Amino acid sequence: MYFLSYVGFFFNYEILIIHSMRKLQKIKTAKVLEMARTKKKGRGGKKSKRRLKGVSVRMLQVWQPGVDGMEDGEELQFDPTAYDCLHAFHLGWPCLSFDIMRDTQGVLRTDFPHSLFCVAGTQADQPANNAVAVVQLANITGQRRKPKIPSTMEEDESESDSESDSDEEDEDMETNPNQESQSKVPLLQVRLVVHQGCVNRVRAMMQQPHIVATWGDSGYVQVWDMAAHIRSMSGGVPDGPGSCTTVHQAPLQIFTGHKDEGFALDWSPVTAGRLLSGDCKNAIHLWEPTTGGKWVVENKPFQGHSASVEDLQWSPTEADVFASCSVDGTLRIWDTRHREQSAISIKAHDADVNVISWNRLASCMIASGCDDGTFRIWDLRSLKEDAFVAHFKYHTGAITSIEWSPHEASTLSVTSADHQLTIWDLSLERDAEEEAEYQALLKQQAEPPADLPPQLLFVHQGQKDLKEGHWHPQIKDLLIATAADGFNILRPSNLENLPGA
Repeated sequence: MYFLSYVGFFFNYEILIIHSMRKLQKIKTAKVLEMARTKKKGRGGKKSKRRLKGVSVRMLQVWQPGVDGMEDGEELQFDPTAYDCLHAFHLGWPCLSFDIMRDTQGVLRTDFPHSLFCVAGTQADQPANNAVAVVQLANITGQRRKPKIPSTMEEDESESDSESDSDEEDEDMETNPNQESQSKVPLLQVRLVVHQGCVNRVRAMMQQPHIVATWGDSGYVQVWDMAAHIRSMSGGVPDGPGSCTTVHQAPLQIFTGHKDEGFALDWSPVTAGRLLSGDCKNAIHLWEPTTGGKWVVENKPFQGHSASVEDLQWSPTEADVFASCSVDGTLRIWDTRHREQSAISIKAHDADVNVISWNRLASCMIASGCDDGTFRIWDLRSLKEDAFVAHFKYHTGAITSIEWSPHEASTLSVTSADHQLTIWDLSLERDAEEEAEYQALLKQQAEPPADLPPQLLFVHQGQKDLKEGHWHPQIKDLLIATAADGFNILRPSNLENLPGA
């Protein structure tokens, strides 16, 4: 039986916060990391503080996930001011893949509370227990925070005590539901469509979000119409906690022409209904929509990769152009009018290329993520081997998803098997003078690591075995991430201070 839950802000998740100071007149940054290590003692779990002559003192240290260890009895506590919002939910079974469904509530939304639809595919213990979940989340609460630069350490400590007291009050409220305002609790509704076998990947069509494609571990690609489920949840009475509706529904179409299961799947943003699917036997098939609401899938695949096709991305501007990546380490650009070979092929990484993302605001840029934890940025105007624009080796686990922001051309998110979701802004550079000035204001003694990339904007932790992260295309700076232990919805507070934000 599926168990559903929704919670508000976390207070026990391990979150690393990277606070960054930005000069709005320049596209530069001073990277300053601040982490307060606190030890919890006693049964009450209250935070202990070191005091000197009646003054509370925070012990600031730079802590890097995957690099620095933890002592016994020591845990990381996140600063709520690092997020404009942070919520979680889960669907009983882990979800390897999900997609955000566009809606008619507004093209660009910023003010809380928010409401959204998404679709996810489960990884259940038995094939018959799997489902495609259509999810509505309403009343996603939060607040838009402004950065505060304390002028004195006393003021800083006063604010710290105030925030700590506020945190403890919030913790008490979570343990006592009668004290929590119901207006701050997100509302969750779920419709489960039975799916035979695990769902490797799921994608909703941009132009018609109720049309959803799934890649199953059975080796079949299926297309579904979820319009009835979206209508039933829109404006309806929210489900009670732990309840959901499960239905059996026939897909619009099933394609059985792939010779193995796969993961690569993408709808065209230019031509409605055009779909690509790639499998572990190196084949890529093109789905062409027909006027009768069906698709014609040509049996002859695009050929060129020598190993599993891991990801596919349509060009955001050209109707007949798409990109692919593979376990063979290559990144390829294709023209749908020529199936025999790709138009461009380069050796993009020295290991499996797991994921790619085509920038929809700067269409000459493609990002690729590798199994060795590195990711690279490529310029299509000069796409050659080893001619990448940028190369980043920060993550210690395989890159599991990468996605450009739909609102900032230089910003992208990355999820990794090292349990981190990171946000990067490629327009940022280290400014030693500005960094020193900011540290002086904070009277901060800890130095940020010299090898930390200045483009690293935010690090989110607390989820185990992260699989996918997506930006909401209509809610600015809002991300959703799925992992083995469920979903997080988050909006970092420091994105609000980017140039042009």
